[in-house]
Amino acid sequence: MQGRKARLPLAVVAVGVVTAATLTVVATSDHLPTASAATATFAPTADTYVDSTATGTNHGTSGQLGVDNSPIKRMFLKFVVSNVSGTVTSAKLRLHTDNVSGAASPNGGTFRSMTNTTWSETGVTYANQPAIDGATLGSLGSVAQNAWYEVDVTSYVNGNGTFSIGVTSASSDGADYDSRESGSTTAPQLVVTTGTTTTTTTTPPSGDPVLVGAGDISNSGSGDSATAALLDNIPGTVFTTGDNVYNDGTAAEFANYYDPTWGRHKARTRPSPGNHDYHTSGAAGYYNYFGAQAGPSGQGYYSYDLGNWHIVSLNSNISMSAGSAQETWLRNDLANNTKPCTAAYWHHPLFTSGANHAPSTATRPLFQALYDHNADVVIFGHNHQYERFAPQNPSGGLDTARGIRTFVAGMGGASHYGFGTIKPNSEARNSDTYGVLKLTLRSNSFDWQFVPQSGKTYSDSGTQSCH
Repeated sequence: MQGRKARLPLAVVAVGVVTAATLTVVATSDHLPTASAATATFAPTADTYVDSTATGTNHGTSGQLGVDNSPIKRMFLKFVVSNVSGTVTSAKLRLHTDNVSGAASPNGGTFRSMTNTTWSETGVTYANQPAIDGATLGSLGSVAQNAWYEVDVTSYVNGNGTFSIGVTSASSDGADYDSRESGSTTAPQLVVTTGTTTTTTTTPPSGDPVLVGAGDISNSGSGDSATAALLDNIPGTVFTTGDNVYNDGTAAEFANYYDPTWGRHKARTRPSPGNHDYHTSGAAGYYNYFGAQAGPSGQGYYSYDLGNWHIVSLNSNISMSAGSAQETWLRNDLANNTKPCTAAYWHHPLFTSGANHAPSTATRPLFQALYDHNADVVIFGHNHQYERFAPQNPSGGLDTARGIRTFVAGMGGASHYGFGTIKPNSEARNSDTYGVLKLTLRSNSFDWQFVPQSGKTYSDSGTQSCH
């Protein structure tokens, strides 16, 4: 099992360069194609490996798959793709390395398509193995133990059908992966995304900036792929409300989980950090990955403007008390703001009905500063769900005159959390749908919309004027 290897890149999106100070939003055309995307995850119908030291032995029921060159081991995987419609825009083979003893392995294998799709998991041996005779789809270099890796197989998986993939290694120190017998949490996956472009429609109104995103995003599951597919069809600035990767905010997790999904929108992303990002000392993985877009390293709070809006990204993992460096900076930043509308986001929620994490009262001084300067909306993460609150004052009282509307947007891809006691002024909730929160920033108001993952129907939307 081998050292960290970044997953192969997904599609490259051409966007402008984002500076640490201010974003400039370029108005898009009034006429854009209407697109829909769907993501489906398939488990293998068969997987096995063969071993040159046991030419007549079948390993189809093993919980492990292996590739090596001394002795020779080869892997075989088969997937049946069904009930997908539209053009396949992305197909990713995801494999989880086995948690066995030993250090990192320098060669994760070469992946090729196969013409033979009729082989049997319980019938294949080294002596009668099917030919690995198709095109090379990709390869993995160094891979670590107990980690997920991804290979782009879009060139091969182009629709419904049966697909076989063979894996070989030229190294005498190959890799071991979990098979489907290991259970659903670490079994191989084929993640297929389809998109259909239909008629041209008019987008209303063309000049209004969009701020879209969520928090609690990337891990070894497929939720992050589902929400990244939503971002593919929503222009604008992407925000994150922390816990960008799980479990520990390492460079490997950013490379293996975030980069192939939400990472394709990195150049237009303005993130904030979460507590899991700080599991790595100083959140080094987070700051190194996002660079200047994350604000000053070790500080993690900054602001920028979008149209008539002033946007503030804050860091709820460091001191937020009244008079702290962050709270003082925030008050000065808001005092110098010339925009009529203000939004902010950070990780730990001051208001939430989530069962897993209680309201974080330590964040109240930040909320108080925003309230004192007539801010309009604040977005949190931390609890893996969606919740919308009516406008409130810093004590949680309903305040329709000056109150700040808040959202918990922790539905970016990590496994869902449930709700506990529903807090006062909670107006909308969902705990079983991944999605993104889209804010359309009008000149003196904003529209909100919960955009659900493909195949789900939960929705929430509305409009509110700025103070």
